[in-house]
Amino acid sequence: MDGRIPITRRGYDALKAELQNLMSKERPAIKRAIAEARAHGDLRENAEYHAAKEKQSFIEGRIQEINGKMGQLHVVEPGQSRSDQITFGAVVTLAFLETEETLHYQIVGPDEADIRFNRISYQSPIARALIGRRSGEVVMVKVPKGDVEVEISAIRYE
Repeated sequence: MDGRIPITRRGYDALKAELQNLMSKERPAIKRAIAEARAHGDLRENAEYHAAKEKQSFIEGRIQEINGKMGQLHVVEPGQSRSDQITFGAVVTLAFLETEETLHYQIVGPDEADIRFNRISYQSPIARALIGRRSGEVVMVKVPKGDVEVEISAIRYE
């Protein structure tokens, strides 16, 4: 992908909102907390001051990380895809042949992957095994517990 990082519109908007929140709310709040902790005197044994400085370091690091990525991001609109193959942004329904369990995954960028919401990175072993496949195909997927066979039940783009 020529150095660009794909991301869905939802993921891009969430990253922008996080950056805005960090810069407009979190950064000023932590500066106030540091000033307040300084006012308590001796900084060597001031736990509030050290905790606030640590949080400030995290906030500044995250701001730099997001700013560094923003220029590399390429927004992909999955809803515009007309492909019958699995590509970035697809919501895939998988039937695990051994357990007969059915799961849905959306293939997204690394910054928006979150297994709690069934969003997996296109770089993950499952997504790499699925990309380019069609509905009805049976695919062997390498997972931490070993290889599993899944059938692609459905593909949709939202």
